[in-house]
Amino acid sequence: MTIKDGTKVGRYDIRSQIGAGGMGEVYLAEDTQLHRNVALKVLPVELANDRDRLARFHQEAFAVSALNHPNILTLFELGEADSLSFITTEHVEGETLRRRIANGLSLREALDVATQVASALAAAHKAGVVHRDIKPENIMIRKDGYAKVLDFGLAKLTEQKTAVNVSAEGETKALVHTNPGTVMGTANYMSPEQARGKETDLRTDIWSLGVVLYEMLAGRVPFTGETGNHTIVAILEKEPLLLENIPDELQRIVRKSLTKDADMRYQSARDMLIDLKNLRRDLDIQGELERSIVPNRETLG
Repeated sequence: MTIKDGTKVGRYDIRSQIGAGGMGEVYLAEDTQLHRNVALKVLPVELANDRDRLARFHQEAFAVSALNHPNILTLFELGEADSLSFITTEHVEGETLRRRIANGLSLREALDVATQVASALAAAHKAGVVHRDIKPENIMIRKDGYAKVLDFGLAKLTEQKTAVNVSAEGETKALVHTNPGTVMGTANYMSPEQARGKETDLRTDIWSLGVVLYEMLAGRVPFTGETGNHTIVAILEKEPLLLENIPDELQRIVRKSLTKDADMRYQSARDMLIDLKNLRRDLDIQGELERSIVPNRETLG
């Protein structure tokens, strides 16, 4: 079945395509029964015939359905129609954090986003779900400033024991093989243990959030290279450059979240959340939250 504007999938009328990835295409659609806009994620027919891919698609739905948090995308339905498997979720009107970073953020905005994502991760981890693909493309910022964590396509339930092997490919992509199937992850945001192919837990999400926080403050990721392989080497062997023009306590939070030894990193998203909230409160009292972030381009370049 070819999906285009005007196509009907079950009770959903397709309006336009709004995204695509390794686990499916995402469309803006109208729920004709409830008369509301939704995001419809469709697993292509050729992938639906792959039992492993279908299991991974269902796992994403199971992971999201276990969560109920204002900073996590709300799932409405897992269904099938016209030989298509699909997930419907709330449609978030806003822009990705990737775009917001490109336009520049204030210190308040960066801390607000980091705090909301940390809160979302704390809830996910409490429910036994590890996201494993936290990056700016998977964080939407609504018009009212709310951050929403999207795309649990790489999520795993913590009771599952899954080994991971990594083969870097392209500038920012890395191929991750897992028991349920083969999916795409993003090399720049991988934790050292993820990059080494070791078993991951909630602390890999904390690392990725640390990378996102660093990028919001500096305008660039802390670890990069000409290829995915070079990026992974940088993650495993190099230390990030110190950030310029930020409070010392924020520097400490970023460094602790990016500690290569997982045992020395934040041990829970809740601990990181508490530190971020305390810092935000202290800076608010000091009147420091409204200043713009001006990275030291010479140092970071």
